[in-house]
Amino acid sequence: MAQSTPLTFVDPAQALAGLPIQFGQKAVDFGCGSGYFSLEFAKRVGVEGQVIALDILPTALEAVASRAKTLGLQNLETRRVNLEKEGGSQLLAESADWVIIKDMLFQNNNKKVILEEALHVLRPMGHAFIMEWKPEAQAVGPGAELRITPKELKQLLTETGFVVVQELPVGGFHYAFLVEKKA
Repeated sequence: MAQSTPLTFVDPAQALAGLPIQFGQKAVDFGCGSGYFSLEFAKRVGVEGQVIALDILPTALEAVASRAKTLGLQNLETRRVNLEKEGGSQLLAESADWVIIKDMLFQNNNKKVILEEALHVLRPMGHAFIMEWKPEAQAVGPGAELRITPKELKQLLTETGFVVVQELPVGGFHYAFLVEKKA
């Protein structure tokens, strides 16, 4: 009898393995939450790179800053912003190589404003790692009515101007896409 693999939470190191993240790049984590992806990106871009972790919750930002300090990561900065507003990141156009959007689109009414801001801050040929909850309701995560299906997200990404490079096998309760800004 075949055993099914239990659903688990995503390990940032495994989820980002194989992505074209380079030493010295700049990444922006939209809605950083606990910062696990911010911290992993900070390790991967190294001391010459930079990660800006954005969130609306001061407690989340304090936790990320504390974890970065504990890990000796001096290339991570936190900023309090409202990403649901146009220009919400307060970052310059084409100023980042990467944008991370993890488990935040489901909880925002205006997803397109957030994706447009991601597109705005990315350099041409810049990438975004976008991860959301699988559409089927589970014991953890948001209710099924809040989740966005991979098909809906792919359509929204394309409408916004992103090129979907690939769906990433992150496993667990999530699905993810690697997307790119056109040149």
